[in-house]
Amino acid sequence: MTPLHFISGLPRSGSTLLAALLRQNPRFQAGMSGPLAGLFDALVAQMSARNEFSVFLDDAKRERILRGLFDSYYSDCAAQVVFDTNRGWCARMPAIAQLFPEAKVIACVRELPWVIDSIERLVQRNVFSPSSIFNYSAGGTVYTRANDVAAQDGMVGGPYDALKQACYGAQRDRLLVVQYDTLTTEPAKVMHAIYQFIGEPVFEHDFGHVDYDVTEFDERAGTPGLHTVRGEVKAEPRETVLPPDLFNRFVHDAFWRDPSKIPDGLRVV
Repeated sequence: MTPLHFISGLPRSGSTLLAALLRQNPRFQAGMSGPLAGLFDALVAQMSARNEFSVFLDDAKRERILRGLFDSYYSDCAAQVVFDTNRGWCARMPAIAQLFPEAKVIACVRELPWVIDSIERLVQRNVFSPSSIFNYSAGGTVYTRANDVAAQDGMVGGPYDALKQACYGAQRDRLLVVQYDTLTTEPAKVMHAIYQFIGEPVFEHDFGHVDYDVTEFDERAGTPGLHTVRGEVKAEPRETVLPPDLFNRFVHDAFWRDPSKIPDGLRVV
């Protein structure tokens, strides 16, 4: 099978930007979050004991079927290296390690107040288009929306818990944590670290002209601009749209920035 790696981590933390950069390399295939993680979970559930026919399945068959899912999905892909993106992959590190022993996982991270801020900006920018993020519900406040996405099963809370599981788990040696601030201020440093991490020859990327646009998908989700990447890779300082008390609720959650909280074997760039 074509070498396979995974992009995961937190939402609004640079995964689409990273995929847009990786796509510049003609040997690579990468993109926005795709359906494979959901299909993977559905298959695992259907092959469990809740299915009366699971008696015909042993773990060897389950592994072959799950690998076959990836083989089939990417069978028409001509790239020499594939990166599959989904925030759920960090929660599936043990399965990834067993199915694809050579695969690596890149986790994009960003300080949580700015993740929440980025989501809120999208909502306030598209005031006449309720977002799928909040089940197309209109109304609410910045506080109710922040509580929603930060919940354990929310858009931010779930991936954050999965990220911690991956960072402190037994498979953290196959994980590279990429900070949004580093990606936007020192993109060459990040890309060199990624190439070294996955064992591929370095490619000279164009950080002045990056383009990735899935307008139709974003508009159907009621969140135009959710995955749009255009122009130069650069940091854009700004004031937050979150009230101070809400911003400060999340300000100490970036454990990857505290050397005392980074476990042995975990790489952070």
